[in-house]
Amino acid sequence: MSETQKTILVVDDAPANIQLLSGILRGKYKVKAATGSVKALKIANGDPAPDLILLDVIMPDTDGYQVCRSLKDNPSTAAIPVIFISGNLDETERSKGKAAGAVDYLGKPVDPDDLLARIENSISK
Repeated sequence: MSETQKTILVVDDAPANIQLLSGILRGKYKVKAATGSVKALKIANGDPAPDLILLDVIMPDTDGYQVCRSLKDNPSTAAIPVIFISGNLDETERSKGKAAGAVDYLGKPVDPDDLLARIENSISK
């Protein structure tokens, strides 16, 4: 593991989705995970903060849009890129994601190569 390895926070209420995404990311990135918004915001505000957040839209406690808005409203987390991952690829949902402050919006199931390319593009901005 490189000491300059970037950290990705994966937020999804389904442990199977976290496991799948973590499997794609391992080896290239350090992975942190949260199954809900409270833990996700705590990790995002931690030291060191993640370099990027993969965020599910539909969660039982707070939806991903509200989590993203909370991140963007906080000066200490506002610069962290957020990529939504959702089963709903409706254009209205994509627009809501962009309005909440996300840099990208991917559909489930994710294509591993597409996911890695979009993460790299978002981190390098």
